[in-house]
Amino acid sequence: MTDAVVTLAPQEVGISSFAHFWVQGDAVSYAVVFLLFGMSVLSWTYILLKGWQFMRFGPARSAITQFWLAGSMEQGMEALSGHGALARMAAAGIAAAEGFEAQAHLGMQGEKSAVVTRALRQSMGDCILTLESGLTLLASIGAVAPFVGLFGTVWGIYHALLAIGVDGSASLGTVSGPVGEALIMTAAGLFVAIPAVLGYNAFSRAMRKAASELDGFAFDLQALLVTGQQKKPVLQVVQK
Repeated sequence: MTDAVVTLAPQEVGISSFAHFWVQGDAVSYAVVFLLFGMSVLSWTYILLKGWQFMRFGPARSAITQFWLAGSMEQGMEALSGHGALARMAAAGIAAAEGFEAQAHLGMQGEKSAVVTRALRQSMGDCILTLESGLTLLASIGAVAPFVGLFGTVWGIYHALLAIGVDGSASLGTVSGPVGEALIMTAAGLFVAIPAVLGYNAFSRAMRKAASELDGFAFDLQALLVTGQQKKPVLQVVQK
C-alpha cells in the first residue's frame, strides 16, 4: 500500500501544486501570468515569421550570381524572379535609368548616376525595413520579460511575508505556496525572455548579412545601369 502511494505521488503533487498555485493567486498574479503568456505568443509568432522570411531571402547570393551570368537584362530579371527583394530593387533601378531620358518630373532630373542611385537607395531601404520589422519587438520582450517575472517573484514573496504575519510562524506549510509562486514567476520570465533574445541575435546577424548583399548588388547594378560596366568583375562575384 505504501509503495503504491509513493509511485503515484509525483503526478499528484505536480497537478495539485499547479492547481494550488492558480487557486491561491490574486488579480496581480493572474495579470503577470497572462502578460507573460501574451509576450511568449508574440515572441514565438515573430520568430517563426522572421525565420520563414529570412529562409526565403537565403538564396540571394545564388540569385545575384545568376543575374550577372545572364546574357541580357531580361534574362537577368528572370533569374531574380524568385527573389522578391532583389527583383524589386533591380526593377526600380532599371525604371529610373529608362525614365531619366524622359525627364518627366523632378525625380528624373539631374545626373543619371544620382537618379539611379536614389531609386536603388529607396528600394533597398524599403527591403531593409521589411526585414527589420519585428526585431524591435523581440528585443523589447527579451529585455522586459525577466523584469515582469521578477515582479511576480516579489509579489509571491510578499504573499509569503503576509502568511507569516498572519500565522505568526514561518513553517513550511505557511510559506511553501507563496514561495512556489515566486519561483514559478521567475522561471516563466526566463522562459519568455530567452527565446526572444536568441531570436533577436540570430535575426540581427541575418539582417546584417542581407543588408550587405543588397548593398553590394545595388552598388554593382548602379554602375551597370549608368556606365554599362560593373565596378567589380563578374568572376569576383561568382567567387564570393
